[in-house]
Amino acid sequence: MNAVHEVAPEVGIAAACEAFAVPRASYYRSQLPPRPLEPRPSPPRALSVEERQDVLDTLHSERFVDKAPAEVWATLLDERNYLCSIRTMYRILDDAKEVRERRNQLRHPKYTKPELLAEAPNQVWSWDITKLLGPAKWTYFYLYVILDIFSRYVVGWMVADGESASLASELIAQTCAKQGIEPGQLTIHADRGSSMKSKTVALLLSDLGVTKTHSRPHVSDDNPFSESQFRTLKYRPDFPQRFGSIVDARGFCRPFFDWYNTEHRHSGIALMTPEAVHYGRAEALQAERQRILTAAYQSHPERFVGRPPVPPALPAAVWINPPKEQSAEKESAAQ
Repeated sequence: MNAVHEVAPEVGIAAACEAFAVPRASYYRSQLPPRPLEPRPSPPRALSVEERQDVLDTLHSERFVDKAPAEVWATLLDERNYLCSIRTMYRILDDAKEVRERRNQLRHPKYTKPELLAEAPNQVWSWDITKLLGPAKWTYFYLYVILDIFSRYVVGWMVADGESASLASELIAQTCAKQGIEPGQLTIHADRGSSMKSKTVALLLSDLGVTKTHSRPHVSDDNPFSESQFRTLKYRPDFPQRFGSIVDARGFCRPFFDWYNTEHRHSGIALMTPEAVHYGRAEALQAERQRILTAAYQSHPERFVGRPPVPPALPAAVWINPPKEQSAEKESAAQ
């Protein structure tokens, strides 16, 4: 509009408005002096200041301070006392910045997002329990699995008839001894199941000098490594719909975990096997892969576009819920 005002004295109002695609009515309206803002009149049905304060005092009273406006309204109406509508009560509370849960009830704590970093094997383990269908309806066997998140190596597993804190403690203790875990070395992460949060497991981990962390309630991706491992198990072509007995379940899991640790090429660890990463053989394998790819490039460089081939990079660190700065850096690097 300022440009129209500058050009109009030279070329005319009509030509200036047409050149800048401004309606002439808008131009003429901008020439008028601004109208003084008049206070908006209060509608006839509005409560007076005194009546609004009376409603607020009633809602603040000891009798009604922890009750919802609808309950206050109904109680007063049954006592032949009408102050205003339920919606008006909410408006008055909103004006006083008091629209919130008024009932006296349990406040759930704010759970901190677990942020766990592993830069080598046996720094962070993830463990969980999944159900395996038994021979009849409503019968189950319980598979306990402890997984190293850096190497994806299954360091311990067990199939049992039930979910038990004492069984979980026994498995964790045996696995820590087998892996030579020192006090202060390890963090174990789990969801919030009864066995995971049990006092038995907590006391054992305290005695072993192991830090424990838990997923937030109702957050599905706080324990992603265990969930991914269970998906690999249950999507195997030979995974049965039901197991005839606990012996059958153990008989299936034993070769599966041997395959998972020693043969399965995991995309998250540069298509290495978990065993190779867990026991420190990945660097040598990576160098051998690079040697073979370099030789292939030297033999037939025309078969490779742009640059010599390189094997997938080994991760230097693995996170459960990386900090926002880490996530932003990954996204910018990918772009």
